[in-house]
Amino acid sequence: MPAVLPSERTRAPRLAWILWAVGICAYITAVLHRTSFGVAGIEAAERFGTNASMLSTFTVLQVLVYAACQIPVGLLLDRFGPRVMITAGGLLMAAGQLLLAFAPDVGTAIGARVLVGAGDAATFISVLSLASGWFPVRQVPLITQLTGLLGQGGQVISALPLVALLHGPGWSAAYGSAAALGVLVAVLCLAVLRDPPRTAAAPTLGQTRANLADAWRNPGTRLGLWTHFATQFAANTFALMWGYPYLVSAQGLSPTAAGTLLIIFVLANIASGPVIGRWLSTHPAHHLRVTAGVIWAIILTWTAVLALPDRAPLWLLTALVIVTAVGGPASMAAFDHARTHNPPARLGTATGIVNAGGFTAALIAILAMGVILDLAGGSGGTFTPEAFRLAWLAQYPLWFLGLWQMHRAHRTVRRFAQVPGPR
Repeated sequence: MPAVLPSERTRAPRLAWILWAVGICAYITAVLHRTSFGVAGIEAAERFGTNASMLSTFTVLQVLVYAACQIPVGLLLDRFGPRVMITAGGLLMAAGQLLLAFAPDVGTAIGARVLVGAGDAATFISVLSLASGWFPVRQVPLITQLTGLLGQGGQVISALPLVALLHGPGWSAAYGSAAALGVLVAVLCLAVLRDPPRTAAAPTLGQTRANLADAWRNPGTRLGLWTHFATQFAANTFALMWGYPYLVSAQGLSPTAAGTLLIIFVLANIASGPVIGRWLSTHPAHHLRVTAGVIWAIILTWTAVLALPDRAPLWLLTALVIVTAVGGPASMAAFDHARTHNPPARLGTATGIVNAGGFTAALIAILAMGVILDLAGGSGGTFTPEAFRLAWLAQYPLWFLGLWQMHRAHRTVRRFAQVPGPR
């Protein structure tokens, strides 16, 4: 790939949009891979003969690998650039989906989801790095929101075409098709993407270690981490694992109706993003108020559903899906903290730390729910409303921990901002 001159970004704004569009294709595909197991929970339980704890292990390990890889991926991103990371991530995910398509047993299937988690870890923050490097600074917050929103198109693919393949040609055809799409997009990224112009040489190993330590010590990075932790995990838990089984098994919806609610989930995500993004861009001092307000809205809506003695009415389930989905766009505020409190040389590292927050909370919630469902007597992919009512309570300690840590980090950031001298 030829070297890119620093002036090329300003001379060719169309290039930035083209490169970002290709990056969005990669992220949409990554979200498809990420959420593809969530719509197949009942089929997986039947195919592999697993209980709820083992079923949750698939997604828990996937999310655990994703979260654990965030900091290493951020360090590699600062060193090698987004083109290499996006391409490598896409190929890893495609390999995982192909392995899952023909997995003969539980162990192989779990290994497949681990590959998906590792490849997924490299994609989102690399696309954000691509955007930050090619677009003017004033456009980056908008592009960040659009990246998060448009990427949710992958969930639409998993909720409609993938489900249709699962219920038609079957398991191998569904996940084999996902693998083929992943390879196609990875090749496109390798051929088209170009790394942003660097303002400094790639960091050495010693500088990489220093970047990690400096990014973590920065209170703005920690504020971003806890913001992401508290706002996003409920949406991840719902979309990645337990939302579809909950709607079908516990709430008695048909697969078509449950898939429609997942589409509404995505549409709510897309519709709320610009509203939240515009408000945050024009009222930067109110980041904490907005994100905390979204968290409390999610808490209250879940409380209303779980307090019912029987199945919830469709209108309330629709409200639940919409409000939970808003946590995704609200979590994008976390990346603004990483970007505004860290220099470009360690932005990938700081973004990786922040992005680990919501997925760490999600894997805790997913695993805890699987254990609770088993203890409550669920089996064979069928879980009662009572069992799910107990399981969803696992979210509450995570919400309250996140809110507490957000307020602590926010106070530290305010004190840090009042100290004169370099940051």
